[in-house]
Amino acid sequence: MDRKLLDLLVCPATRQPLALLDKAGLAALNAAIAAGEVKRADDAPQSGPLREALVTHDHRLVYRVDDGIPVLLVEEGIPTAQVADFPKA
Repeated sequence: MDRKLLDLLVCPATRQPLALLDKAGLAALNAAIAAGEVKRADDAPQSGPLREALVTHDHRLVYRVDDGIPVLLVEEGIPTAQVADFPKA
């Protein structure tokens, strides 16, 4: 993801800055998705694994990145409280 774009992006719900989710966070999230334990903010299950994602500064919300395009829809955000091994901020 382009660094200049990343510097401009904020969470649409909290207005916190966003950062790329690190490998440990992505692995924990994808393990929970594979186990069927992850729901988006709209209560729909997150069915597929994520290749790339953005996380809020406080590590409470994750937004997926599809083919280099951030999906910054509040209803499609993924609350991280449901992922037991998710790294804290």
